[in-house]
Amino acid sequence: MTTEFQEGIKEETREEVEIKQPNLWRVIFHNDDKTTMEFVILLLLKVFYKNTNEAVEIMLTVHEKGKAIAGVYTHEIAENKMHVCLRTAKEHGFPLAVTIEEEL
Repeated sequence: MTTEFQEGIKEETREEVEIKQPNLWRVIFHNDDKTTMEFVILLLLKVFYKNTNEAVEIMLTVHEKGKAIAGVYTHEIAENKMHVCLRTAKEHGFPLAVTIEEEL
């Protein structure tokens, strides 16, 4: 028994959609001769929410190896953190270089 109502109902089809994780980006601090170690630690504590031990370890890597990864984030967050660091460094008279690069 098919009614007019049942004939008007279409069967729903479902497509499988692949959800792709966003690419991640590294925020990298670069060493220079002017920016103080204390200032780098402060940025790592306040902008990247590192604990004191992590912040000191990252700062020492920057100092000894010339650069270090402060964190890995989606592009928008990494770019925002980079700009916050650069603006804050400029406001305090430091030439700190912070860059982002895509994690492969």
